[in-house]
Amino acid sequence: MARMVDITPKRYVLRVAKARGRIRLRRETIKLIKERRVEKGDVITVTKIVAMNAVKRTSELLPFCHQIEITHVDVDVRLGDDYVEVEVTVKSVARTGVEMESLVGVSMALLNVWDMVKKYEKDETGNYPWTRISDIIVVEKVKFE
Repeated sequence: MARMVDITPKRYVLRVAKARGRIRLRRETIKLIKERRVEKGDVITVTKIVAMNAVKRTSELLPFCHQIEITHVDVDVRLGDDYVEVEVTVKSVARTGVEMESLVGVSMALLNVWDMVKKYEKDETGNYPWTRISDIIVVEKVKFE
């Protein structure tokens, strides 16, 4: 049997969740992102927007997640020598946690990075031997009673 959990008896409280993940890229691709020379546009700005939209649409993607009012989303995009790291913090005053929202935000943000830079990541066969998404984790989950 599959069903949504009944959260009716739970109280509304402030909930915060932070998730993080990385996409490994070629150093040349990171340089293009830093120099804002990616053909599809500003990777960092678009990635932040994608993460925020994904957070707000989590319940549409995961059928057992409740529709909740998101009160704040913060997206941090950091560039390393050979990776992009995305961290998404989500806040809500709700009856259920927001860790899935933060995870969906990170996941979609990283997929967006891949989509925007895939042209530069392909090898001579059209494959992506260097590119990989990894280390998607919930860094923090807090409920303020």
